[in-house]
Amino acid sequence: MRILRRTFESLQWAARAHAKWDLEVSTNIVTSRKKLLLLALLTIPIILVSVGVAADMELPDILGGKKAYTPAFYTTEIFLVSIAIGVCAGLITGCIGAGGGFIITPALMSAGIKGILAVGTDLFHIFAKAIMGTAVHKKLGNVSVALAVAFLVGSGAGVLGGGILNRLIYEANPVASDTFISVIYVVLLGFLGFYALIDFLRLRKMGQGVDAHGGGGSGGGGLPAKLQNANIPPMITFDEDLVPGGKKISGWFVALCGSIVGFMAAIMGVGGGFLTFPMFVYILGVSSFTTVGTDILQIIFTAGFASISQYAIYGFIFYTLAMGMLLGSLIGIQIGALTTKLVPGIYIRGFYALAILAGFVNRLFALPGKLGDMKLINIDASTAGILASLGNWSFFVVIGTFAVWVIGTFLMRARELREE
Repeated sequence: MRILRRTFESLQWAARAHAKWDLEVSTNIVTSRKKLLLLALLTIPIILVSVGVAADMELPDILGGKKAYTPAFYTTEIFLVSIAIGVCAGLITGCIGAGGGFIITPALMSAGIKGILAVGTDLFHIFAKAIMGTAVHKKLGNVSVALAVAFLVGSGAGVLGGGILNRLIYEANPVASDTFISVIYVVLLGFLGFYALIDFLRLRKMGQGVDAHGGGGSGGGGLPAKLQNANIPPMITFDEDLVPGGKKISGWFVALCGSIVGFMAAIMGVGGGFLTFPMFVYILGVSSFTTVGTDILQIIFTAGFASISQYAIYGFIFYTLAMGMLLGSLIGIQIGALTTKLVPGIYIRGFYALAILAGFVNRLFALPGKLGDMKLINIDASTAGILASLGNWSFFVVIGTFAVWVIGTFLMRARELREE
């Protein structure tokens, strides 16, 4: 139980670090006239595409034509949905400082987008935002270059493995691909959601008016010490600013952790940052201070490499949807970050737990129908459809309620923010 709790806390730390970076990158974009002009220029073709769709014109495959390699094609409604999903993800990230990216792939799949296309599009959206908001931020923290290089070498190998596996499953059976991605999300969101709910109930019982962004801790213990004592060249020195002479660890262990992160990022489309923290802190023994910068650095390169090498060149990215999510998230994250000044953190934590659990229920209720289509279980088509609809409705009602509450609070109390 203690190990699970420490893992959950480290996952929260990772999500907060990524959320902080996401907010800084988004702010950098919306406060720059040049970047806003670039965003407008990128959006104009999408508006023209929408006009073309309305006029029943055939679109190029890469923009979502009906003969595209992946069978989901562009509609104006789907583009508007992608903006709404981006807004909701941005609100969660800005309000809670964690977890917004976890809802994007399930939300896109619920909107009718193939799982592999949702993963590729989400990765590209992360990469596009990073590039527009400056690829390497000035405030990355105490980045260990040697750790980052070893980690990225492993991450690149993991991305190749995860991307190839995702494509092989899709080419063998598109339904199996959606099922595989859904199972991964059921396990992850189930773990995060139930622990977030337990954490919320514990804090509420204690009557603590906690900050929405919470706290954190650091790791250590037996495993990091054993790995650092294993003299397997090449050895990497890190944390020199915190420990006299620094700590040392084999680059092979760092690369192995990177390969796991890259593998999961390529499969799930969330950048892999949520795994970097527990691995760096509790397995490799790296300080939280060094981990923050290295984690953000790897997200940029991992998302870029995965989206381009494993999805873009194979036609598994919907650029119009990626732009919609980018537009929406830029709006949502700014509103969410401002709203945290007006709402007690304990309520935001409660909504966060419900949002994650809604994503869990959404993917869980979609599984029976997919397993039935694969002939792995016997289930009536109408029953499977009802379950899938319940999962979709519960997901969008919870996320939509959260969005309405946050935006409503922002609009009604905007005067307080201006005065502040």
